[in-house]
Amino acid sequence: MNLLYSQDEESLRDSLRDLLRSRTAPPDDGFDAEVWRLLGAELGVVGLVVPETFGGAGASLREAALVMEELGRFLTPVPYLGCAVMAVTALRVAGDTEVLPRIADGSAWVALAVPFAGALPDVTVVDGVLTGRIESVADALAADVLLVPAGGDLYEVAAAGPGVTRTPVVSLDVTRPLVDLTLTAAPGRPIGPAPEAVDAAVTAGAALLASEQLGVAEWCLDTTVEYARTRLQFGRPIGSFQAIKHRLADVWVSVTQSRAVARYAAGAVSDASEPRLAAALAQAHCGPVAVRAAEECVQLHGGIGFTWEHPAHLYLKRAKTTSIALGTAAAHRRELAGLLDLTPAGSP
Repeated sequence: MNLLYSQDEESLRDSLRDLLRSRTAPPDDGFDAEVWRLLGAELGVVGLVVPETFGGAGASLREAALVMEELGRFLTPVPYLGCAVMAVTALRVAGDTEVLPRIADGSAWVALAVPFAGALPDVTVVDGVLTGRIESVADALAADVLLVPAGGDLYEVAAAGPGVTRTPVVSLDVTRPLVDLTLTAAPGRPIGPAPEAVDAAVTAGAALLASEQLGVAEWCLDTTVEYARTRLQFGRPIGSFQAIKHRLADVWVSVTQSRAVARYAAGAVSDASEPRLAAALAQAHCGPVAVRAAEECVQLHGGIGFTWEHPAHLYLKRAKTTSIALGTAAAHRRELAGLLDLTPAGSP
């Protein structure tokens, strides 16, 4: 598998950075509607992996992973993971033909209604009417359509329709708000089998979340290196001190390894080549690396790194929340052990 970025991917990266560079302050509600519109209307990346027959670009998850990396680098508060990656993947596996075109043309924000931990929700369905509660759903703050697994099928539910209540959750990361969904006799339209669709969506989400974590870690490293070059202590840049050099070098090595792991995971889910194994590997590695890079960023910035005015705390919060989203690193290591038929540590 070629882990290098293609020329088209580099061109897409340049376009994304031009768009995102001037918009870094997250709004109070954790959603930048204007950037979301521009990502769909001008760059067309919201429908990037939607098949061309439904009005999308027909690209692979490798290209979507590049978008995730840049969104992580700029900490852009948009529902790309939940809508353009997880919801699209679920709809494609379920065989949808009605919702995908609306995602591609930007007329619908669609969210997969599963807890951000990735578990299947407990929702009952009787004659197409859904009842239940789903806690801590990401990227559903102002969604138009909810994809709800219930009774073995995936249902399309109007987010603003009857019987649907969204309650914002106070979460650590203000740039990715969570909501609790309460369904009280909410009407739904069956789309297709849910288990396969949700499993594919969560696997793709975990694999591409690694690219977002890579972007977070890259920003933390680049910002800290630049600060170490210009911050003077005892008449010298702090980056000239050996202890600082060693800490930054360790982060650089980890970030470089994460880039290879994240690119491999994106390629594996795109090619359907052991996607669960690749996603588990990516989350077991990239989540902790992003946390470490963010912690070093805060600490090596000294006093300014602990202030609300500096964005370092936002990156640390994003790193911490994504490290437990869609499964913790420990959970993914256990899954890896099972997939590779390895004996757990301490077993006879």
